[in-house]
Parts: sequence; structure tokens; C-alpha cells
Amino acid sequence: MMDSILKRILEKKEEEVENYRNKGIPALEVFRQPKSLIKVLNNSKEIAVIAEFKRASPSKGLINGIPHPGEQAKLYEQAGATAISVLTDSTFFKGSFRDLEEVKSSVGLPVLCKDFIIDEIQIDLAYRAGADLILLIAAALEAERLRELYLYARSLGLEVLVEVHQEKELNDALMTGAQLIGVNNRNLRTFKVSMENTANLGPKVREAGAMFISESGFKGREDALLAAQAGADALLIGETLMTTDSLKKKTAEFIVSKPEVLTK
Repeated sequence: MMDSILKRILEKKEEEVENYRNKGIPALEVFRQPKSLIKVLNNSKEIAVIAEFKRASPSKGLINGIPHPGEQAKLYEQAGATAISVLTDSTFFKGSFRDLEEVKSSVGLPVLCKDFIIDEIQIDLAYRAGADLILLIAAALEAERLRELYLYARSLGLEVLVEVHQEKELNDALMTGAQLIGVNNRNLRTFKVSMENTANLGPKVREAGAMFISESGFKGREDALLAAQAGADALLIGETLMTTDSLKKKTAEFIVSKPEVLTK
């Protein structure tokens, strides 16, 4: 049974979705070709860094009061990031779709909308804001609903990062046909972090034929090397990059070569 933090977040998301419906969001007019993170990862000999713009979190409170996400995104791009993740949840992470719009207009990298998505209308809003890919969290959705939202996002041309934290969720993710699977080192029910999750689940993602993104908890090069040995194609890093005084130097710590036996 879902408890504490994740449960509270999802309850709030249900309220938000109802508010969006009441506002009568206009139908989408598909008019753009999203950038492909998959193509970028396939062509890289190094583990990519997906740098996250993250203002706050339920466990840490305010992380960084940076007022302009576009400026931070440019710094990420200059520091060597391969893609940018933007946390758009407002209640618990102090983000917004406006943050996503600003990031998209500021960089030429693929941009991920990271949120607790439970409904197609949120995917529409992410698309309007300029997302190239979205996050779907297996722990937040029943298996059939996960598949429905995955297929809807793909119908718009968006790529989908399906996030898992345990093996059952990985099985649900693989049933969608997802090409990008993220292993979250943070338990969303407790917000406790263990890099062992990457070591345990990462190889199973690769064995299944999907691309593997390790998420959360990265502090330095040792963590990046652990993820590399587990087969990671990319690392999603937020708090460490949002709080560092030396962004280029810190980002460089995480950009490591893929072990030869794990390269495609």
C-alpha cells in the first residue's frame, strides 16, 4: 500500500488534474518534432549526464532559489550535460510548466518533463511547454494505466522515461515496450536513497534490451563508476548539481566512459 510522501503527492495530483479539466484546456495541435534522447545516448561512448533543474523537494525543502531556470540550463549545457530535466510539480517541488518553457527556449538539448503524471492532460501540458520526453513513474500507476499513458505520449512523438524502484515495477515497465527505463535510487514512499538499487536493477534493465538511466543520489565520481559497472547509459542528477559552487568541475566528475563490455 502506498504511504506517506508518494500518497500525498498523488492525492494532490488528482486535484490538479480536476482543476485542469475544469479550466477546459484546448485540444492539442501537434506541430513539432521532439528531440530524441535515445539517438543521443546511442551515439555516445560516455555515460550521459541529465542535469535537473530542481528548486525543492519534500525531504530537503528549498534546495536552490535560482530565479531563472533558463540561465541554469545554459550553464548545464556549457558544463557538458546531454539533456535537461525540469521538475514541474508546484506543490512539493516548487516547479512549474513555465520553468519547462523557459528551459526549452534556452538550450538545444532534449528536455525531460519530470512530474507525477497520472493523466493525459498533464502530457498535453508538457507537450505544449516544449518537453521532448516525459517521465512516467511505475510506482504511481497501475500497470494498464502506465501502458495507456505511455502509448498516448508516444502518439505525440514524445519519448518516455519509465521509472522503477523494484523488480515488479520493472516488469510493468517492460510490458509497455519502453526503450528508456530509469532506476530510481530514491524510494518515493520514504525518500531514502540507496545506490545499491542501481547495482541490483541496472543489469536487469540492460538484459531486457532497454536503455538504462540511473536516477538520484549521485554525489561524486565513485557513484558514477558504480552506475557504469551496472550498465547505465545516463545519470539523472539534480540536487548535487543545483548546489555545487563549481558546476563544470562537478559535472565532469560524472562523465565517465562506458565499460567496453557494456557498450552497444
